[in-house]
Amino acid sequence: MKHIVYIGAGSNIGDRKHHLVSAMKRLHEHPSIIMNKGSSLYESAPVGYTDQPAFLNMVAEIKTNLTPEQLLQEVAAIEHLLGRVRDIKWGPRTLDLDILLFDHVQMHSDTLTIPHPRMRERSFVMIPLKEILPVPSPHLEWVGETLGKLNKMEDVTLYEKMNWMHEFSLL
Repeated sequence: MKHIVYIGAGSNIGDRKHHLVSAMKRLHEHPSIIMNKGSSLYESAPVGYTDQPAFLNMVAEIKTNLTPEQLLQEVAAIEHLLGRVRDIKWGPRTLDLDILLFDHVQMHSDTLTIPHPRMRERSFVMIPLKEILPVPSPHLEWVGETLGKLNKMEDVTLYEKMNWMHEFSLL
């Protein structure tokens, strides 16, 4: 596994924690993906379309041999499998998986932009990302600077610390 990737995950329909745990298990069980770390779960108010329930959010660090496009196909398949319906932009969803960072790749296509174009505007992404970034990390400085500039920190609260190895029954 040669690529280090950070994936943001969110859910606000049904059993939110179950959707996130199921998505992480599916990622981890993929033959070309290893889940290295997962953040705690954070609860946040919705962004964009605000007439919907609060979200649970997290970030995972994975290793993979997949290309960005292949990984996008895999996360879209997991979203679909776990009941994702795309009918309202930024609307309620069982699961949302976003590729945030893929090594040091910078790309923009019709279907994928890396780094994720709105991640620096969202405390619910930056807080869990900072939690799991290794020290030292080339990303840590700008993540800290970005968090210092965001004024919506109060909209993100710790929901639950996670022991991902226990969730995967790998102890």
